[in-house]
Amino acid sequence: MAVLTPTQEEQERKTILNAYKRLVKAAMPFTTKEERKEVRKAFEFSMELHKNVRRRSGEPYILHPLEVARIAVAEVGLLDKTSMICALLHDVVEDTDVEVKQIRREFGPQVAKIVDGLTKISQVFDPSTTQQVESYKKMLLTMSDDIRVALIKLADRLHNMRTLRHMKREKQLKIASETTYLYAPLAHRLGLYNIKQELEDLALKYTEPEIYQQIENHLQDSKRQRNRYIQNFIKPIQLRMKALDIPCDIKGRVKSITSIYNKMKAQQVGIEEVYDIFAIRIVVQKEFESGEAEKADCWRVYSAVTSMYRGHPDRLRDWISTPKTNGYESLHTTVLGPGGRWIEVQIRSQRMDYAAEKGLASHWKYKEKDHGQDELMEQWLARVREFLEARQTSAFDFVSDLKANVVAEQIYVFTPKGDLKILPVGSTALDMAYEIHTKIGHHCIGAKVNQRVVPLSHVLQNGDHVEVITSAKQTPKEEWLEYVKTSKARHKIKDTLKEARREIVERGKRIFDWKVNQLGITEEHNIIKVLLAEFRIAHIYDFYYRLGSHKIDTQRLLDFIQQYKYKLDEAVAPGDSPQKPQDFEQYLSASGEKVTLQNIVEVDSSDYTAIQLASCCKPLPGDEITAFDDPFLKASVVHRVSCEEAIKLMTSNQGYQHTARWQEPGSGRMQFLAGWKIVGQDRMGMLNDIVRAITLRLRFNIRSFTISSEDGMFEGMVMLYVHNLEELNRGSAELKKVAGIFSVQRIT
Repeated sequence: MAVLTPTQEEQERKTILNAYKRLVKAAMPFTTKEERKEVRKAFEFSMELHKNVRRRSGEPYILHPLEVARIAVAEVGLLDKTSMICALLHDVVEDTDVEVKQIRREFGPQVAKIVDGLTKISQVFDPSTTQQVESYKKMLLTMSDDIRVALIKLADRLHNMRTLRHMKREKQLKIASETTYLYAPLAHRLGLYNIKQELEDLALKYTEPEIYQQIENHLQDSKRQRNRYIQNFIKPIQLRMKALDIPCDIKGRVKSITSIYNKMKAQQVGIEEVYDIFAIRIVVQKEFESGEAEKADCWRVYSAVTSMYRGHPDRLRDWISTPKTNGYESLHTTVLGPGGRWIEVQIRSQRMDYAAEKGLASHWKYKEKDHGQDELMEQWLARVREFLEARQTSAFDFVSDLKANVVAEQIYVFTPKGDLKILPVGSTALDMAYEIHTKIGHHCIGAKVNQRVVPLSHVLQNGDHVEVITSAKQTPKEEWLEYVKTSKARHKIKDTLKEARREIVERGKRIFDWKVNQLGITEEHNIIKVLLAEFRIAHIYDFYYRLGSHKIDTQRLLDFIQQYKYKLDEAVAPGDSPQKPQDFEQYLSASGEKVTLQNIVEVDSSDYTAIQLASCCKPLPGDEITAFDDPFLKASVVHRVSCEEAIKLMTSNQGYQHTARWQEPGSGRMQFLAGWKIVGQDRMGMLNDIVRAITLRLRFNIRSFTISSEDGMFEGMVMLYVHNLEELNRGSAELKKVAGIFSVQRIT
């Protein structure tokens, strides 16, 4: 460690002191002198333990807990001295020799319990942690008892994301993936929308840096024009509010970069074609004697706005009459502004606006002797505890279920008797059946939703009235796992299917032996690996199950084996590990030279020599990639870093992650399977023009092409072989020149 000069030491002391003063200034309105003494004690305790320790940026480590404490107070809204003390101490157990019992002795049992919970959250994402699921459960138990654990951790994660530029690239990707997958949704679930948006944007900055920069540059370049439009839009509203004697604060708010990027993907357009990149917020600036008066004024504002600008009939969202499960209250509508642009308008009171900014912390009263919690939060925490009782088979399953059942936004639905049930957004009629009772779930054949009969897979909406329909003859089916959202339903179905599955696997093995052994194929034959990849199955026992349950056509199976057996015997020497089907077709280059993925991709530190490309994201040379060991395939599987599956794997540490890079991104020695989704005008000769552009002008080899048309529009999916990302992008630009094509999007 470099030795500091006296001048540098003095400058660092001033920096630390100024950071502490900023924290104290933020705490002054809600703390007493005695409470600030306790905070000072925690600061000095933490500073002594972290002395001579530095962050990767080179700054003293103590600046991190100081900034986390300030964020917890000023941005999260934790207005109590216990939260400040816990934020200052959140890393001491993990990073120093201090134990929880010493924290308890110095600062009391409540601080010790929260710090212990914060330590367990950090251990959850530690690759060296062997009992990962147990660490998760301990963390959630602590969180369900005191939600400040989650709120302080969000403050910690926000500061880490703000300073992520100092970390190595591999660490940046891992932290950004965890943030996207768990922390941003958790912030949303707790009502911290500003923090959620910043976390998402910072994560996108590191996972998709080019896209992030493109959108940021566009927002900066269009800022003056956007501000002029906003002023023209809100000026008539300001005059009307003055005439109605409703004091309001009206301002424009640019939507988050991630939100704009999601619109680009959903609408399949470029940044220049996304028009709704900002929203107008109207906050009624007055105190109300009752909640009814508060709502009435918000509706008066809504009536005035929609009398001036035509409202979109399908875009009114009333979260005043029925707040979201995290307490969010607001009226959202979309109106047609000047120039024919649709503008989102949000209307709320001062109280609602503060709650929207601070989320849970705005109505969570932290008092040392009595800190209560409202009914909505009690219900959510009860769901957390129920989730902990379910059995998860792996850390990956646990993280996925956590995201779907604990972090996800929720809806209210009602039984015929009017009993309220709270389910995650995306839940189905089958989830509702299992929510009522396991036996009702097992025998469910459908439901009546708002008096209309719907299937098991019907997705429920907020406020639905649901009557479950059952039959004694009904039993759980494998496909039910695709219908359900809740971990409760998923695990009940899995438990019931487990015994039946064993019998089906045995039947599938008998079918395989009977049909395939006559061709000289056994489980050990090289073709089995190619066969599993062709049917997108990870393990031979899953293959037997699908064969035994008649989900695989035996004639297709025999045709595939006969088609590939000769090629495989010729191309693969005994003991070689063939790639997936698309990789096998690339195995020989156009010149006949033998080329393998090991020549093209380099993976650091993996125990496996075999390399496979992930079918979920189809990486190409030129994509930024990472690799994960797959013990089932006995290979390193290469993903794009922005792949959703890779983000899950980085979050859950399922398998070991390794740095991967392309050795020869532009060599053209190997072709890779890629795809486009093409949307355009359905005109005479369009198909011929597309095929000619791909095969004659671009000279790409097409593997498959499917197309459908409706109401004068067509949508096509084309799979083809290219050498690298640059070639695919060049082809995409060329294809867009075909008359009548509106968009060409890479399939991932």
